[in-house]
Amino acid sequence: MTLSSPALPTPVALEPRSARIAISAIFFINGFAFASWVPHIPTVQARLGLSTAVLGLALLGVALGALVAMPLTGMLVARWGSRAVTFASSLLFCPLVALPVQAPSLPLLGVALVSFGAANGAMDVAMNAHAVAVERQLGKTVMSSFHALFSLGGLMGAGSSILLLSWGLTPAAHMMGAALLGLGVVLGASRFLLPASADEGGSAHSFALPRGPLLLMGLITFLVLMVEGAVADWSAVYLRQSLGTEVGLAGAGYAVFSLAMTAGRLTGDRLVSGFGPEKLLRLGALLACGGLGGALLLHHPVAALIGFGCVGLGLSNLIPVLFSAAGRTPGVPSGVGIAAVSTTGYGGFLVGPPLIGLMAGPVGLPASLGILVAFLALVAASGSRVLRGQAG
Repeated sequence: MTLSSPALPTPVALEPRSARIAISAIFFINGFAFASWVPHIPTVQARLGLSTAVLGLALLGVALGALVAMPLTGMLVARWGSRAVTFASSLLFCPLVALPVQAPSLPLLGVALVSFGAANGAMDVAMNAHAVAVERQLGKTVMSSFHALFSLGGLMGAGSSILLLSWGLTPAAHMMGAALLGLGVVLGASRFLLPASADEGGSAHSFALPRGPLLLMGLITFLVLMVEGAVADWSAVYLRQSLGTEVGLAGAGYAVFSLAMTAGRLTGDRLVSGFGPEKLLRLGALLACGGLGGALLLHHPVAALIGFGCVGLGLSNLIPVLFSAAGRTPGVPSGVGIAAVSTTGYGGFLVGPPLIGLMAGPVGLPASLGILVAFLALVAASGSRVLRGQAG
């Protein structure tokens, strides 16, 4: 019995353009479901009576689950292909994303977050590996367009959350609806994904330790995803608690972040071709650094929204560029290369949220977010060197 069991829908087309639409839909659902959960973080914190530090430790579960699942997923992709693993992980992710808002206690919240994070990490590696396969079949750079659909999903998830919650929909009902929508899209889109033969071949038990170019890409990805994770986990808390915005606007920071990231990624493939990956990485990190730093200094809701937008726009194409390079590392199967970089990179999600929460106790949340500005400056100063020799 393998993952390619009768439960996996039979592909109806080998056309790369159809597969591009299908994997784009799965990227969208991943972003939509994750962003639908984000506005509920302050509500869960208040309902369970969690301090900022304890909430940070609880959110550690998402990254911990992903960190465990990612290298295992790389091996599964190398053995069974990205199509089967994308389908299986997506079917797990959609219902699990609805569990955290229903957790009745801190221990069960931790279990829900770890499970949700593991499914999300597996889905992330698998769908990016399939995106590399589609990109290879098409013969052109399209990775940013897939991540644009993820960001568009984030925008739609956060935006619809604000609207639906203002109408009085309960968190449990809201997340159940998001889960059912995700399952429907996954079941429809999976029939059009490319078969396992489209993936770059590799050992059934292949595993790549992140060293050489993969290690350097992983370290930069670590810093970038630390910032993305902090915006996802703390933007609503920052707006609501530090700046005193209304409950209904708690998700606005992540919505603006997602909108800006979507706009950047929609033009990302052309920007990569025009500027090159090295220059694009440097300029993007500088924009994110300046925007977030300025927002924290001004300490105003409008400045915060603009700052989160600058972070989204600046970081929009960094992960697509890094993942595409990892998936094309010579001598390493695409799924294994992406798993090696993403496992290292998602350590940023592991360290970032609890680090911000623990620092917020003694120095306050605005000051603790300031450390992200320093990390962005480091990416701008040295990150572009990582991609030298990886373009093409």
